[in-house]
Amino acid sequence: MTGVATLPRIGFVGVGWIGRNRLEALARSRRAEIVAAADPAPVELDDVPCHASLDELLEHELEGLVIATPNALHAEQALAALDRGLAVFCQKPLARNAAEARAIVDAARDADRLLAVDLSYRCVEAFRKARELVRQDAIGEVFAVDLVFHNAYGPDRPWFYDPELSGGGCVLDLGVHLVDLVLWTLDAPEVTSVWSRLFGIGEVEDYAVAQLDLSDGAVVRIACSWHLHAGRDAVVEATFYGARGSVSAHNIGGSFYDFQAELRHGTASEIVVEPPDDWGGRAIVAWADRLGRDRRFDPAAEELVAVSEVVDRIYGR
Repeated sequence: MTGVATLPRIGFVGVGWIGRNRLEALARSRRAEIVAAADPAPVELDDVPCHASLDELLEHELEGLVIATPNALHAEQALAALDRGLAVFCQKPLARNAAEARAIVDAARDADRLLAVDLSYRCVEAFRKARELVRQDAIGEVFAVDLVFHNAYGPDRPWFYDPELSGGGCVLDLGVHLVDLVLWTLDAPEVTSVWSRLFGIGEVEDYAVAQLDLSDGAVVRIACSWHLHAGRDAVVEATFYGARGSVSAHNIGGSFYDFQAELRHGTASEIVVEPPDDWGGRAIVAWADRLGRDRRFDPAAEELVAVSEVVDRIYGR
């Protein structure tokens, strides 16, 4: 199925806050027909029937499935969809560990179906601009990267704090974005060594620091947390230091949604991207748009396994 765009028929499993947000973004885009949804909790959706189970949802004639359920369910649900010949768009993380991620990517390749994950910060214009400037050699050879994601609140669902259900704490919830951003920006460098420390008062970590040494000699420092006394809702930043300058993409005033990018040389700083930027639904709309033209496997899905492997190493597993 290539060349001619059609509206793919999509189902949603999991319509909590993030699932509903992505459903509404996709509906506004008119890039897909949203056929039905499923969630174990009673949910009312405008013009979309909502079932209690994935099995009921899969009885509909679908071409793609969007997964926005607890992490422990991602692998089982993705594999079930791919086994039926459906494309998959999954909330991050794709899986609790690299073994599960590998199984999903292999299944997508075997089924020759499109697979994507909502690594949504790739769609923020500030992070895109930072990547573009790095790729254009605007700051010279990158020798260091600092990435931070501190959330002053933390998840409000109990399953996030159960390692069997979540697979981990703030690293898998927030740090996965940071790992993905650095690999995506620097064109998938080899990570030669990983050092990390994880802190937490429960069964999963709520503060973590890690250092990644890259094959080209660059050093990456990552810090992420839940419930940090940050004095604001969130601190999100990715700064790339090069031989001739640096570029930083970061949130403004503690916002989860507003980001700017700065190009820096010495003591001078130039803002190159600033809000507004309506980026929240871009990843799912892009997936649906591609699905309407071509349902086949995208080899870029291998990047999802690489991210999971680095996260596993941060966990020491």
